[in-house]
Amino acid sequence: MDKILRINMGEEGCPAVVINSIGDYSGLGGRAMTSAIVSKEVPPLCHPLGANNKLIIAPGLLSGSLAAMSGRISVGCKSPLTGGIKESNAGGQPSQVLARLGYAAVVLEGKPKDDTLYKIVINKDGVKIIADNSLRMLGNYDLIDKIKKEFGDKICCISIGPAGEMKLSAASIAFTDMELRPTRHAGRGGTGAVMGAKGVKVIVLDDTGMQNRSPKDPEKFREANKNFVQALKNNPVTGKGLPALGTNALINVMNESGGLPTNNFKMGKFEGVSKISGETQVETERARGGLVTHGCHRGCVIRCSGIFNDKDGNYLTKQPEYETVWAHGANCGIDDLDAIAMLDRLDDDFGLDTIEMGAAIAVAMDAGIAEFGDAQAAIYLVKEVGKGTPLGRILGNGAAITGKVFGVERVPVVKGQSMPAYDPRAIQGMGVTYATSPMGADHTAGHARITNLLGLGIKLDYQKPESQIELSRILQIATAALDSTGMCLFINYAILSKPENFQFYVDLINGFTGREMTKEDIIDLGKSVLKNEREFNAKAGFCANNDRLPEFFKNEPLPPNNVTFKINDEELDQIFN
Repeated sequence: MDKILRINMGEEGCPAVVINSIGDYSGLGGRAMTSAIVSKEVPPLCHPLGANNKLIIAPGLLSGSLAAMSGRISVGCKSPLTGGIKESNAGGQPSQVLARLGYAAVVLEGKPKDDTLYKIVINKDGVKIIADNSLRMLGNYDLIDKIKKEFGDKICCISIGPAGEMKLSAASIAFTDMELRPTRHAGRGGTGAVMGAKGVKVIVLDDTGMQNRSPKDPEKFREANKNFVQALKNNPVTGKGLPALGTNALINVMNESGGLPTNNFKMGKFEGVSKISGETQVETERARGGLVTHGCHRGCVIRCSGIFNDKDGNYLTKQPEYETVWAHGANCGIDDLDAIAMLDRLDDDFGLDTIEMGAAIAVAMDAGIAEFGDAQAAIYLVKEVGKGTPLGRILGNGAAITGKVFGVERVPVVKGQSMPAYDPRAIQGMGVTYATSPMGADHTAGHARITNLLGLGIKLDYQKPESQIELSRILQIATAALDSTGMCLFINYAILSKPENFQFYVDLINGFTGREMTKEDIIDLGKSVLKNEREFNAKAGFCANNDRLPEFFKNEPLPPNNVTFKINDEELDQIFN
């Protein structure tokens, strides 16, 4: 990947294409690439939907190679949801394809002078930008069906649904999976709204005629990849738990810990959890002819996804992930797995972040717009978003806006972004990550349930504040580096459990790139990414007061364990000193 594709959507006459050498961004990939470009090229005080913001789509450092698990992609911009820097991460096929085409990043710049909608086609012969208003307000599923009829099925796509076109702050960007379905989403932060503001409906990628990227040291790369894959297979989580039950294996664990946010973070346990558990989900999928184990991109060996069919045995959606099952399930008091799967399908089709939408609906339920547990009301509310009604536009701009409009005090957001499926009162380290991550409340920024990092052997009581600052700091640094390689976050379960497994990961990077990176170099990479992100946010007006949880987490004990968030503001302010 030695070039950057820049497309100025605001050029006079028609969008203009410029292909640059990678230049100052050499050696970067994924989140390191997106955050470097945003921090260097985007004015921090610009309007997120204006011409001066940029949308960067970057495959990981190892994407396009035969490295296992290397198909994640990063999307970066100034977020319309948080007002700060954003990196949103997704699986699917586009990362591998874009990397094989030789692009380290695609940068959408400027803004069209009118409301013309465009599709962009990228292949070995170059780039075409085509005006196509027939795509207007299509859902992602109908859109991809139409694109397949035009370009065949040897492609992959990056697209937005109606929510992105309406520039809603909860809008996601869809990435097609191996079956060319728009099921993998860069969900967080409203990246879909920025793509919509650029006038781009879909990017069609075709790597026909291109080869896999070659490692600099083939023998070292091959040996490291073999050891890395074996480490993933030997680990009980990545080799057994996730392939068998998917990510929703976690919901029973979280419920038993008393940290599963229920009814808009009022409680830590959900009575109906058995009806929506990973075990029930797998039984349902098997009975209906779906798939229990499925990869979101080629090269995935964990295969934690699946296929969820409806009661008639027809495809409905990919296997709803843990965060989705929680957001549209326990957080809204809903114990109907079919309703949750339908909500997942609608979110993917309209192009919406499932976490943000589940949180917004729960806040609306707290306001009396619907009753907790009313699945059909939740489906109705998401359809309102797809239609762009006034109520739908309120919900589609996220939980923070929904709370302000309806006068709700309990709104679980940081920097305007809703919290995922871990109550920070029960898992104190997650609260630190929510509060201090440059991204806003985001579990993937520093997942504090993973406590054994780089052989340090950190094992903590999650309900106590001791050492949680240090844990979150380490995990945020490690995750920033991991997001830059194109690797799936779930490899952490294996590489952080044994020092030799982490070394396989380092050897894999070195065998591919020809570098001689050490464990310390990986840490330095993560630090540099966070430094870029925090400096951008500071210039955008963020200060220590933005690194805070809503006050109800300190004041309201969480049943059943009746715990509060105990880490004080002074400690939070020390995390990156």
